Amino acid sequence: MVDSNYMRISLNDVHFFGYHGIYEEEKILGNTFIVNLYVDFSPAQNVIRNISETIDYVTLFELVKARMAKPTPLLETIVTELAESILTNFSLVHTVFVKITKLQVAIKTLEGNMSVAITKTR
Repeated sequence: MVDSNYMRISLNDVHFFGYHGIYEEEKILGNTFIVNLYVDFSPAQNVIRNISETIDYVTLFELVKARMAKPTPLLETIVTELAESILTNFSLVHTVFVKITKLQVAIKTLEGNMSVAITKTR
């Protein structure tokens, strides 16, 4: 459980183009994906004055960008691996939430999109 003095760093509606999916057309044509991510942590200081005392959102973005560049059949795999990687690489993090939305779904009668999300807690 996260104590009452926590901070949240978020990446909101970050767009990536990728070749994730189980259908051949997804692997060939690609798709646009939107990633939403937040990490909760308890700062050691009341006032954070140095980047080493927090979670660097640029580093989070680079981690997500690198993972989204690797074609993967299931978004479930990507969200799980991202969450585990963040918990492994950022010792301050208590909780991580990752959601990936696929904008164009391979269902002709579906108007909308789909997403997969996970929440992991240390």
